[in-house]
Amino acid sequence: MPLDLATVGSKRGQEASSPEGGKGGTAGLIKRGWSGGRVERVYECTACGKVFSQSSNLATHMRIHAGERPYACTTCGKAFSQSSHLVEHMRIHAGVRPYACITCGKAFSQSNDLSRHVRIHAGDRPYACTTCGKAFSRSHHLASHMRTHSGDRPYACTTCGKIFSQSGNLATHMRIHTGVRPYACIICGKDFSGSNDLSKHMRSHSGDRPYTCATCGRAFSQSSNLAKHMRIHTGVRPYACTTCGKAFSDSGHLSEHMRIHTGVRPYACTTCGKAFSQSSTLATHRKKAHTLDPE
Repeated sequence: MPLDLATVGSKRGQEASSPEGGKGGTAGLIKRGWSGGRVERVYECTACGKVFSQSSNLATHMRIHAGERPYACTTCGKAFSQSSHLVEHMRIHAGVRPYACITCGKAFSQSNDLSRHVRIHAGDRPYACTTCGKAFSRSHHLASHMRTHSGDRPYACTTCGKIFSQSGNLATHMRIHTGVRPYACIICGKDFSGSNDLSKHMRSHSGDRPYTCATCGRAFSQSSNLAKHMRIHTGVRPYACTTCGKAFSDSGHLSEHMRIHTGVRPYACTTCGKAFSQSSTLATHRKKAHTLDPE
């Protein structure tokens, strides 16, 4: 429920007297002594105690406690409590990245993102988990990590009920229902619902493979593909068939295996109509049964 800013103020502010002895009538206003022949005017937030030199700054700050986000992005719908935050956010869609790292050249749309990034080069990870000791360069990464220990998933989709540990994941998920795809590839035009998906896609054009296997040196464009590959070396097979118990290192391989038990054959030959449970088996069939022998 939005707070009534007209009534917000500390008792100290409401009861503060002017130098002449009159009652101060400005909500949240504290008058602290004299400075250069005039009264120092300070506005205090009664929710958290933070102080401001201007009442307008206090009003803007109060939106954090009230949950008000009056400035909405017309592209993706994300809302903000301050207009300056919306301006910074719009650079994501415009592709404007005015803040560049002097070490590696990576550019960012917001100055605070650059500040966080330089910690990677400095090795600075000031935020440590008190449960497992894992450290992070950003405080919100620690907050998100802590939910892995608590199991807390406070963000629920109002459409399908799926719950998430991070608000950003919920926002990305909601685009499945709305169909919004605000992140477009400037090379081929393909659009995506999440910025991470666009970043992954861009590697298909650049050929960038930043994730390297420390065991065999094979490189991958996505960290998830490296994680799957590592199971070849470790022998881990986390996906087990509930019918026969056979285990697989990849969820896709389990899905293909399950068709043996269900009898599903989704891959049909367009020439003779014969169906197969795996696309690779269909490809082999086409080569053997329908490719003419060279004369």
